[in-house]
Amino acid sequence: MKKDIKIPKVTDVEIAVVFEYNDIYKTHDWNVYIINKKEVDLEMVVIVSQGFSDTKSTSLLRKKINKLPANSFAKVELIQPELFTLNNQFQVTFFEGNVLYDKTFVFKENSIKEGTLRMIPELQKRGVLAK
Repeated sequence: MKKDIKIPKVTDVEIAVVFEYNDIYKTHDWNVYIINKKEVDLEMVVIVSQGFSDTKSTSLLRKKINKLPANSFAKVELIQPELFTLNNQFQVTFFEGNVLYDKTFVFKENSIKEGTLRMIPELQKRGVLAK
């Protein structure tokens, strides 16, 4: 029964928080991206995010991407620096072919800051990858 259920492992999909310049508003912003490093498209991508600690939690945010092409990325949301003191969780669910995949990515509290930024090759921007 339970032993017969196969839960596929998610590989080559990442969540990143990137510090970048916003040309429209002339500000530096923190943005969340999903990166598809697979050679296949991801379909019906659903991302549910929430910040939390022992005493606080944010409301849930849901984002749907119908199709994330192979070797591409998409901006998910703007994230406010005030949330970096919380654990920030991103639950990603998607179809690859006819198989459903699910993975939860977490940025631990205070892990997103300018001192931890590194170049993310797929985005050609500096950011932090989730664990």
